[in-house]
Formats: sequence, structure tokens, C-alpha cells
Amino acid sequence: MAAKAMCLGLLLWGGMMAQWARADECRLIVSQGRVDYGAIRNERRDERGAVAMGTRTVHLNILCPQPSTMALRFNGTASDSEGFRFGREGRFRLSLRHARLDGQPVEWADMGEPAAGQLLPGRTLVAQGAGRQLAAQVEIDADLPVDALRVRSHTVLEGQGHFELVSPPVPRSQ
Repeated sequence: MAAKAMCLGLLLWGGMMAQWARADECRLIVSQGRVDYGAIRNERRDERGAVAMGTRTVHLNILCPQPSTMALRFNGTASDSEGFRFGREGRFRLSLRHARLDGQPVEWADMGEPAAGQLLPGRTLVAQGAGRQLAAQVEIDADLPVDALRVRSHTVLEGQGHFELVSPPVPRSQ
């Protein structure tokens, strides 16, 4: 009965902090606040013996009345340096895809270095350039160790956190 009794979901939401050009007036919108993986079975093991939950996509938009430099991070409980906690033992990873700033493709930087658009725990991605509208797809990939599927009754596993439009990134040494 183990895997049939599990329901999995991620809770995502947007938040704001002050930002470069009057971002207190900017709006961050996430298309879905909840991503539901439904009941799972342990037949979906990968080469590491983990159960890959598959990729889900939500849409993220940032709208500002004035051109602004946009920096984004995801605040959630880290599972490791590559992802966020999903249940007690699993993790989920977030990647920004097809990002556009005022209709132009976005290049990302993290700590001044080019970045691939992956939202990592404790890190901030900065869109290169200023604009009024940023739109991106957020790809969510979750996986669980096979042991997490051994349950005796209906079990709900969750991961949660929120997107945050932030003020200029603070160097790691501070």
C-alpha cells in the first residue's frame, strides 16, 4: 500500500521587498500557488534509486511602473546547495526558463557572474538590464528517495517557500 497512499504538493507564493527603482510599486505574480503531484507509485525510479516526480511548470511575472533592475530569489528550506526540502527526505529544484524582460531574452547573473537561471538556496538571480515587465516559466523538478515511499497510511509530503523580489543583492561576505 506504500506509494498509493501518498499525496504530494508544493506550496509556492510571491512576496516583495524594496527594490532598486521603487519596487515597492512592483507586483510579483505566480500563476499557481499550489502544485499537486497527486498520488504516486514507486515505479518511477531513476538511476540513483530515487523517485523522479516529473517536471511541473508555473508562470512568474513581475510588473513595475518604472524601469527597474530585477533580482529574484526563492525562500524555502534548503535540502542541500542544489534544492529545497520536499517532505522530510526529498527535494525540489527550481529553474527559470524562457525569461523575457520587456520582450527581450534575459541573461541572469548571480554574485556578478553569469548564471543559468537556477534558483538555489540562499542565492539571488539578477536579470541583466532594467525593464518594466519580466515573464518566465518556473520549472519545478522534485524527487524522493525510495525509502520515503514506505508508509503505512495516507501521507502528505509538502515543500514550500516563496519567491521574493529583492533589493540589490548583498555580497556573501556581509
